[in-house]
Amino acid sequence: MDIYGFYTGKVFDAHKYLGAHREAQGYTFRVYAPHAGRVTLVGDFNDWQDWEMYCSFNEHFREVNVPQAREGQRYLYRIWHPDGSYTEHCDPYGFSMDQRPAFCSVIRDLGTYRFHDTAWMHKRTDCKDAPLHIYELHCGSWRQVKDDPEAESGAWPTYTQLARELIPYVKQMGYNYIELMPIAEHPADESWGYQNTGFFAPTSRYGTPDQLKEMIDLCHQNGIGVLLDFVPVHFAVDSYGLARFDGTPLYESGISEWGSYYFLHSRGEVRSFLQSSACYWLEEFHFDGLRMDAISRMIYWHGKPECGVNNSALDFIRTMNAGLKERFPGCMLCAEDSTDFPHVTTPIWSGGLGFDYKWDMGYMNDTLSYFQTDPLYRYNDYHKLTFSMMYYHSEYYILPFSHDENVHGKATVLQKMHGQYEEKFPQARAFYMYNIVHPGKLLDFMGGELGQLREWDESREQDWFLLRYPIHDAFHRYIRELNALYLHHSALFERDYAEGGFQWRDSDQNYPCCYAMQRYSSKESVVGVFNFAGAPQDHYVLHCDARRLTVLMDASADIYNGTRPDTAGTVYESDNGEFVIPLEPFGALLLQVE
Repeated sequence: MDIYGFYTGKVFDAHKYLGAHREAQGYTFRVYAPHAGRVTLVGDFNDWQDWEMYCSFNEHFREVNVPQAREGQRYLYRIWHPDGSYTEHCDPYGFSMDQRPAFCSVIRDLGTYRFHDTAWMHKRTDCKDAPLHIYELHCGSWRQVKDDPEAESGAWPTYTQLARELIPYVKQMGYNYIELMPIAEHPADESWGYQNTGFFAPTSRYGTPDQLKEMIDLCHQNGIGVLLDFVPVHFAVDSYGLARFDGTPLYESGISEWGSYYFLHSRGEVRSFLQSSACYWLEEFHFDGLRMDAISRMIYWHGKPECGVNNSALDFIRTMNAGLKERFPGCMLCAEDSTDFPHVTTPIWSGGLGFDYKWDMGYMNDTLSYFQTDPLYRYNDYHKLTFSMMYYHSEYYILPFSHDENVHGKATVLQKMHGQYEEKFPQARAFYMYNIVHPGKLLDFMGGELGQLREWDESREQDWFLLRYPIHDAFHRYIRELNALYLHHSALFERDYAEGGFQWRDSDQNYPCCYAMQRYSSKESVVGVFNFAGAPQDHYVLHCDARRLTVLMDASADIYNGTRPDTAGTVYESDNGEFVIPLEPFGALLLQVE
């Protein structure tokens, strides 16, 4: 490791020096604790007796070699204080940890798993001109173990068990990427992984690091990319973690709004720690990219524009993103950012932050707000759905309907639709089709495809029993077939961010709340037509430069529990570019242009 680079925040491989590493004789343990007067190592290999750690490069780094140490054994560092007391800490660079509520680090060897995904790794891209439909999930509450004789009923699955069921399901449902909510080790289930103690340790809730690697390997072999939710802004306050690690605030700069510690991004050692963590997940586990949490809290001090821009954190972001893209050119770096700070997805050499994508939180909020409005009054909010195209070309956007929109009293996406139970489904079908036709890459949270009504709870699996009810089963079929159309029609993704990829065909009918969008690729064109009013439009006139339009999908079809026989395959013809198309209440049609 480059020690000067470590101090100046330029290192991406600190984890290859610090932590526990196999040597010719046992394992060598190294820790960075610059202000500690004394550091000792305890573990299974020495009956938890204090073994002194000695200075290596300088007095800031301590190390000790343990010939008898073996993989799978537990260990901790004791940081001694001037009064003779000590605090036990897990290894900041530890590759595995004990199961909560225990917090010991566990010795793990890197590089033992052999991947079989070479073809995938060579061809993967950032998907700017390719389909990208992400299925976000929480590993423990997607589907829990019920019929494994070796597991407790209702237990969270292992990475191996998850892969066995998740991969065929994701393929069947037409998603081509999954995004795992944070899986770095964390003490509280209720934090969903967003308050970490082990930034290099896949949580032991779901098994071993090699099992995680196998899961990602199998996804790649089945044509599914895997993104990881990465948390570079804050960490858990638990005393055994990074908090006051060497007796001083080595990593932290204050308390965040979530009750966790903010990272001190102006410090070189902290930058090297986080950059190495990001590199570790991409290199060791073959993740295809990182969704970086709470970037607004790095752009502005505490996420508040009135507090000013945090230039130290922005410098860190640029350095990290540049280093990751240099090392992993095909990876995706996605920013969860709710601000209007410019050039988030502009390349660093052009003055930007260097992300590949930014979550379009404005689009998400406006769209959900529109569908929560009583259809009688939607004409007042007509341009909530057109506003996104006023700023769309400023960034590369993902359209996110994530876990955050399904918890904390917000209601699930389906539940947000206005009206009573049965009225929600036709609106949700129209909503999801509108989302797919709108320019931008796609992200949906698990359970949405079931028409789930219960808010997400990390302790319970998704409500799979809903598929026994015809209305939910039909909705599930609708999402599956809609997703398949997205993957196979280049007009819906090829020119998401290019000029000439999108055109409004109808964006000014406040009443009766109808919209039409045309999408283009180098091979084809499609049109989406939408009636978001609660009344039918029997003679809706679509103006389109075409002779023929063929219905690819009808959201009002009876096969999806709609109100009319399926019109898929119906051909509309015109000599003057005017097509009269009947639309059901909350109707939506996807049409091929010929």
